[in-house]
Amino acid sequence: MGARNVEQRKYLASELDAYAHWFTAPDPSSGGCFLALTLFAEFSDTVRTARDMTAAFLRSAGADQIVDDARLVVSELVGNVVNHVVPDRCLALPGGGRRIDVTFKLWPKWLFIGVADEDSTPPMLPVGEPFAPQLVGELSEAVLPDSGRGLLIVQRLATSVWWTPEDKGGKTVWCRFDFDGGSEGELLS
Repeated sequence: MGARNVEQRKYLASELDAYAHWFTAPDPSSGGCFLALTLFAEFSDTVRTARDMTAAFLRSAGADQIVDDARLVVSELVGNVVNHVVPDRCLALPGGGRRIDVTFKLWPKWLFIGVADEDSTPPMLPVGEPFAPQLVGELSEAVLPDSGRGLLIVQRLATSVWWTPEDKGGKTVWCRFDFDGGSEGELLS
C-alpha cells in the first residue's frame, strides 16, 4: 500500500471519527464540554451576546487559542440569521421573536458550533474559492461578492462547514474546528 493510500485512510478515519462525535453531546469525564444558548433575533445586542458567550464558554473550557476565530464565526452565523432569516409559516408566531439556537460541542480533538434558525431555506454556502489564493490579498472589496462573504469567512476559518435540515422545519448551519493531537487549544495548521 502506497504512502498516499495510507494518508488517505488516516484522513478518512479522522473524518469518520469527527462525524461520529458530532452526533453526541460531550461527556465532561472525557474532557468534553457542551453549551446551548437560545437567543432572539429582534434584540439589538443578539450578535454581541452570542460573541461574548462564545468567548466565555471557550475560555472557561481552556480553549483560549480558538476564541477569536470562533467568535468571528458565531458572529457571522448569528448575524446571517438576524439579517436574512424569514421563519417557516409553521414556526412563525404572530408577534413572536425569531429564535436562534447556538450549540457548542467541545471535545479534546474538535469544536463543533451549530447555529439553528426557523427558516428551512438552505444557506448559500460558497463553493470553492472564487479567486486564486495568491490574488485574495491584493483584491479590493469592490470585486468581492455583495453577499455570502460571511459564509466565505466561516469556510476559511473552520475545518469544515455544512448544514442540516430540522425535522419540524428550520435548519442548523454547523462548522467544525480541529485541534492538533487531541489537546485543546492547539489548532491544526
